[in-house]
Amino acid sequence: MTAEPRKPEVVVVDDEIQIRRLLRVTLEAGGFAVRDCDGGQVGLSEIAFRRPDVVVLDLGLPDLPGVEVLRRLREWTQVPVLILSVRGHEDDKVAALDAGADDYLTKPFNGRELLARLRVMLRHAQPDGGVSIVRFGAIEVDFTRRAVTKRGAEVALTAKEYALLRLLVSHRGKVLTHRQILRDIWGPKAEEQTHYLRVYMDRLRRKIEDSPRHPKFLSTVLGVGYRFVGD
Repeated sequence: MTAEPRKPEVVVVDDEIQIRRLLRVTLEAGGFAVRDCDGGQVGLSEIAFRRPDVVVLDLGLPDLPGVEVLRRLREWTQVPVLILSVRGHEDDKVAALDAGADDYLTKPFNGRELLARLRVMLRHAQPDGGVSIVRFGAIEVDFTRRAVTKRGAEVALTAKEYALLRLLVSHRGKVLTHRQILRDIWGPKAEEQTHYLRVYMDRLRRKIEDSPRHPKFLSTVLGVGYRFVGD
């Protein structure tokens, strides 16, 4: 018997029970496994425990502003986050996107549009070619779960460290310039801040490489940038 394919998991964080019920029906019909929460604190705990594929987050939560939930998430995970809110003002959208949201949809929403946006976010969360797991040496990077392990043990990466590793691994064998990396991870205003990159690359090598001073996978191209060299 062929096993059923794994359903992508979504955690919904919204304090309105009617909205949660509607989202559950819509998302389950669209092929998602759904977990829902009614507050920011419990939402953070559920996301940390479940490690979902995507998050749907309301801004107007009773215990913790949605933007603050988002900021805390971005301290340790790059899970795709769709903001779903009644707040349609441009300033609210900009604030949420600046805090790390991947997309923004206003209530009332169209179910088909919601599902389409989530599918796009899931595609963008995977590296080029749709590969979900990359292995090199003793390291395994699971892009679907946003998990990194070394010899089977989880490697704790910050959001920036994970973003740096993902960027390099996704461009296996290609030299990425300092400016390219800084622009992609820290934004266009950080293109000259090469010290950021040196610090984070040093931290990442200490966690990934067996010999950080003589890296095998995260290679320096002197005066230019860095390149990921897999097995």
